Amino acid sequence: MPDVKTYPIPSTKLIPNSPLPLLHYPNLLSSRSSRSPDQVYDLFTRNGWSTQWIFRYGPTQPSHYHSQAHECMAVLTGTARIRFGVADTDPDLERSTHGDGYEDGGVEVDAREGDVFVIPAGVSHKTFDTSNGSTFKLLTPGDGHGIEAQDGDVKRALGEIELSGFTMMGGYPEGQKWDFCEGGENEGGFEGVWGVPRPERDPVLGEAEEGLCGLWRD
Repeated sequence: MPDVKTYPIPSTKLIPNSPLPLLHYPNLLSSRSSRSPDQVYDLFTRNGWSTQWIFRYGPTQPSHYHSQAHECMAVLTGTARIRFGVADTDPDLERSTHGDGYEDGGVEVDAREGDVFVIPAGVSHKTFDTSNGSTFKLLTPGDGHGIEAQDGDVKRALGEIELSGFTMMGGYPEGQKWDFCEGGENEGGFEGVWGVPRPERDPVLGEAEEGLCGLWRD
């Protein structure tokens, strides 16, 4: 049985969050081979999720959410901390990361290689305190909304990526594309974000009831 942690996160003034819980599967991809980019790509693809990027994360980033897509983030390498559910309220990244420049509420979770997060549309997230002092960089060819591979050979392109620092692979239900909302964009219209269609299968657990098929049921 997979270890599944659920986090119900209510909306804030600026962030819709979701009636659906955030899902965290610690160390689900426990072996090095299971979290290799090509293997995660195959897992997402089998379950009807589209791999759109691999990012190497820097020390911190703005808090943001996706209003038009659910998201899966699989940790390939490294460690970090992720804050879910609140908006930054100060443009200074240090104050919004380690000071008081963010809304009350939310949860913070330690992320390690092998972890998987399934994030409902509307739930904000901010990755910080990453291992190895890396700089933020898109590692996959393209603009982060899909992988542009020569001759369409995505797996070969993934196999050529050198992973270092804290890296995650992002997947989205087929047909859904991510946007970047920092807070307040959907104020007064959170219901539209909550209505993003739910996927038929969990990106890593498929139809298992332990995943979103059971945990995101009405």
